[in-house]
Amino acid sequence: MARRMMLALVVALVISGLFTFWLSRRVARNSHPPVQLPNQYVAAARSLDPGETIRREDLSMINWPKADPLTGSFVKVDDVVGRAVLYPLAAGQPILDRQLAAAGAGIGLTGRIPSGMRAIALKSDEVVGVAGFLMPGTHVDVLVTYVDGAHPEPVTATVLQDTEVLAAGHQVQPDPSGKPVAVDVVTLLLSPENAEKAVLASEKGTIHFVLRNGGDHRQADAVPVALAQLAALPSVQAATARVAARPRARAPKPWVVETMMGDKRSSASFN
Repeated sequence: MARRMMLALVVALVISGLFTFWLSRRVARNSHPPVQLPNQYVAAARSLDPGETIRREDLSMINWPKADPLTGSFVKVDDVVGRAVLYPLAAGQPILDRQLAAAGAGIGLTGRIPSGMRAIALKSDEVVGVAGFLMPGTHVDVLVTYVDGAHPEPVTATVLQDTEVLAAGHQVQPDPSGKPVAVDVVTLLLSPENAEKAVLASEKGTIHFVLRNGGDHRQADAVPVALAQLAALPSVQAATARVAARPRARAPKPWVVETMMGDKRSSASFN
């Protein structure tokens, strides 16, 4: 009897010890959650300029907090190699998909054209009018001055608004020092529909570029302006219509002189 009680007591102590050990391990695990490893993203190993094609040696992996994931980032170097840079990238900066040209888009200017957009070069002597400050990345309005059969007076109309300058002359990125450069050809980034408008405007008359604030994207309700409106003068058509409608002045009545000599009478008219 005593041996059975002793055995039962030993078994109870073993079970109690095992339970206590399991409970202590669980409490310790809950109080010290496992450390989460940070995400690793592809980043630029050196400063990259727009138009450059990324090579493997231009890339590195950086740690990033797992609680703050980056949308559009890359976790594999092979997904970035060979793509062209659209915007300047600093060394150590995570690379995002929107900062790169589409895969296979090529290098140079073609790599900077987003899918669905077009680039068109327009020539204008009026670029000097903004002192050469038309740089890649600035925004302009495009105006055209023309004369046609329906408008004998010169008319200036706004064709495009808030258009991005893709290149000024042969420059595809602004001068680092901000030095103005006068050019006569500007390449604009346009939708296919606006590209058609730009081509028609360049064929119809003289193109002008108007520089605007890069943060101002409001579409103004611009109305074409004719020459007569510069001095608030009536238009040629209106002046012609008034002249045609004006009644003609009556001619003065002639003077009549009658001469009588005996039984003879004669008359003469004088204006």
